[in-house]
Amino acid sequence: MELTEIRKYPVKSVSGLMVDSAVMEPWGPAGDRRWAVVDERGGLHWAGENPRLLSVVAAATDGDGLLLDAPGLPRLEVPPATGEKVPVGFVELDAATLAHPDAHAWFTRLLGRPARLVWLDDPRRCAVPPARGGLPGDVVSFAGDAPVLLASRSSLRRLDDWILEGAAERRDDPPAPLDMARFRPNLVIDGAPPYAEDDWREVRIGPVAFRVSERCDRCAVTTYDPVTLRKGKEPLRTLARHRRWDGRTWFGIRMVPRNRGELRLGDPVTVLA
Repeated sequence: MELTEIRKYPVKSVSGLMVDSAVMEPWGPAGDRRWAVVDERGGLHWAGENPRLLSVVAAATDGDGLLLDAPGLPRLEVPPATGEKVPVGFVELDAATLAHPDAHAWFTRLLGRPARLVWLDDPRRCAVPPARGGLPGDVVSFAGDAPVLLASRSSLRRLDDWILEGAAERRDDPPAPLDMARFRPNLVIDGAPPYAEDDWREVRIGPVAFRVSERCDRCAVTTYDPVTLRKGKEPLRTLARHRRWDGRTWFGIRMVPRNRGELRLGDPVTVLA
C-alpha cells in the first residue's frame, strides 16, 4: 500500500489543494483548516448549506496570510489575522481571531448572507471531541472531528461499481466515476482491499504513526459535484444501500497523528493493528 494523494484545505469547507508533501503536526497537516467562515453568531457556514464555498480556491501566503479566489469575485489577499477574539460554536474552542474586514465583505458577497472569516491562532487550544474518539491531549484544527481524514482509492472504486449496478437496475445512463474530492480527504491511499480501513486501529504512513479515532460518517457535502456544484443523490443513495449502520453512512476513517513528520507521495502505508 502507498500514499497516492495529499490534500490541504486552508479554509474549512472550501476546495482542497493537492500537494506533493505535507508536514504532519499533532493537529493535522500544517496549514490545514486554520481558517473558517462563520455567521454573526459564530456558527459555521459549511458547504452542505453553502455549496459556493466549494468554488473558492484558498492558498496560504507568507506570515499566515491567505489568498482567496472564486469565480465572479476579485482575488483577495488577506493579511495575517490580528483582530479581536470572537466566540465560535462549531468546535471545542472558546474563541477565534477575526480576519481583516475585507475578508468578511468578500465572503458575504460570495454567500449572499452575513459572513466573517476567523483564524485559529493555536490549535493546541482546540480538542478532538470525546464523542468523536478523542483522547486527553488530542488536538485539532477547525477540521473539528479529527486531525486527519483518510480515504482509500480501492474503496472508491468499489463504490463506483455499486453506483453503476444501481444505475443499471434503474435503467439509468451509466454515471461517470466519482471524484475523490467529494469526500474531502487529507490522505488517499491505494493497494488495500476495499473497505479494509474499516478495521484498522493503528497505521504508519512514511515516518508518521496514526491512531484511528473513528470511521467517517458522510454528510450532504458529498452529494455536490466539486466542479459544477450541482447536487445529486450520489454517493449517499448508494452508501445507504451498502454502507449504512447506526443510522449513518460511512466512507473513510479519521485519525490522530502520534508524532510529527513529513509525508510524501509514494510513502508506504503499514497497518500496525
